[in-house]
Amino acid sequence: MKIPIEISARHIHLSRKDLERLFGRGYELKKFKALSEIGEFAARETVMAENKKMALKVRVVGPVRPRTQLEVTATEAYHLGIKAPVRLSGDLKGTPGIELIGSKGKVRISEGVIIAQRHLHASPEEAKKLRLGHRHKVKARTEGERGVVFENVIVRVAKNFRLSMHIDTDEANAAGLWKKNNYGRLQLNN
Repeated sequence: MKIPIEISARHIHLSRKDLERLFGRGYELKKFKALSEIGEFAARETVMAENKKMALKVRVVGPVRPRTQLEVTATEAYHLGIKAPVRLSGDLKGTPGIELIGSKGKVRISEGVIIAQRHLHASPEEAKKLRLGHRHKVKARTEGERGVVFENVIVRVAKNFRLSMHIDTDEANAAGLWKKNNYGRLQLNN
């Protein structure tokens, strides 16, 4: 089955508390563009994520979340000098922290830096049609000069999701996925 592949660049999800510490009391994110998940958006706001080794400018993704989470690639984690684990969004226990700098302040998160586990978003209807469940593992094959098979793609099912696989920029570069509309073929393991 042919599925869209979306490339997820480094980004940060902020908690309400950290948003206000970085941008001011009562601050609301300003929408830059909608993302494929219903209700999710790239915000106009950016923060600097820095440590002793380097700093990265990072786009904020809204809406606010219960916890602050920075998603980087393995290459970016290496340059930052941190050992970020590969994790699903929200699985932050024991992850490294980092200092964040916004237009109105700074905050140091004690944990929350991850390399996002590649995953497949699906609505409940799409998952049912494909006979997939939340947290199932699948494979996806890309074609072309640098085609690869992505293993351990974790299925995530939610009402606001549309069928698409998310990979980071390191993975996209390795697979030669540089154009706008990228597709892969789903290989079901179940």
